[in-house]
Amino acid sequence: MAVLTDFVRSNSTEPHRIRTRQILKSHPEIKKLIGQKNPSTFWIILGCVSLMTGIAYLVRDQSWWIVVAAAWFIGAFPAHTLFVCIHEAAHNLIFRKPAANMWAAILANLPTVLPTALSFKNFHIKHHAFQGVHELDADLPDWYEAKLINNYSIGKALWLLFFPIFQAIRTIRCRELAVIDKWVAANIIVQLAFDVLIVTLFGWKALVFLLLCLFFSVGFHPLGARWIQEHYLTLDPEQETYSYYGQLNGVNLNVGFHNEHHDFPSIPWNKLPEIKKTAPEYYDTLKYHTSYVRLFFRFLFDQEISLYSRIVRKERGRVTVADQSKPDIEFVESQDYPAKVTA
Repeated sequence: MAVLTDFVRSNSTEPHRIRTRQILKSHPEIKKLIGQKNPSTFWIILGCVSLMTGIAYLVRDQSWWIVVAAAWFIGAFPAHTLFVCIHEAAHNLIFRKPAANMWAAILANLPTVLPTALSFKNFHIKHHAFQGVHELDADLPDWYEAKLINNYSIGKALWLLFFPIFQAIRTIRCRELAVIDKWVAANIIVQLAFDVLIVTLFGWKALVFLLLCLFFSVGFHPLGARWIQEHYLTLDPEQETYSYYGQLNGVNLNVGFHNEHHDFPSIPWNKLPEIKKTAPEYYDTLKYHTSYVRLFFRFLFDQEISLYSRIVRKERGRVTVADQSKPDIEFVESQDYPAKVTA
């Protein structure tokens, strides 16, 4: 692939709804997975929150190098798992009642210091509906971001290190999606109370440890390669979504099954491998990643890969801004399948 100086333009709509329809037509048995919930995810949230809080207590009086090392080598992993749990809650895949999913997301947010869970939900759902549409997809880098970072290793390393900051800035351009509601407010209030409690009981070093866990879990760490894996044009200049089939799917709750998730966003994480197993002819033909470590270093040092290695589009299709990204449920209901599917 050649060195890119601009994003790759596409005149088509996002590709996943088309494949969802095709797979359901070929494999109607997948409909039984759609709309399922996985309440066991809540216990994973409790475990990871307890683990990170416990480690924060243990490092509260340690040297700074121990705090940083504990965050990078240990804390980043449960922090990333909690991010995946927040993602599951954003799709209402933990409990049947939306409010219960909101509270689960707020709980999962606690050890990562910044109140992002409910605002993430609002922007992430639109990433599914408007993948690659610059003003609606906050997962897509800004033009200034890509130009600033370019394709140099030091720039990409700094971008990964400060990824949460860049991600927050991107949301400014998505003015159509800005939402401040009671849930976002509750997220902020509960999070601030937790942060104050950590500082009061454990001290500032414990809070910094938790914040470092957040930055490492999504940034300068092999786990940060997940953002490159999902939609960067690393293996094929025309394939804009990639899955990861590697060992870290175990601790990351199958978050690597990204094509499967985009095709069927109403199926919980524990059922995603069944999609690939049921419809191999649709997924075995797609390129995929098997190592976050290899991808992490390739992104840093391969000058043919930059923030411009993304597909952008202006075509929104016939999807409205109010869309809640449940095309799999919509297709099943429109075909009047006999099995009942619940959102």
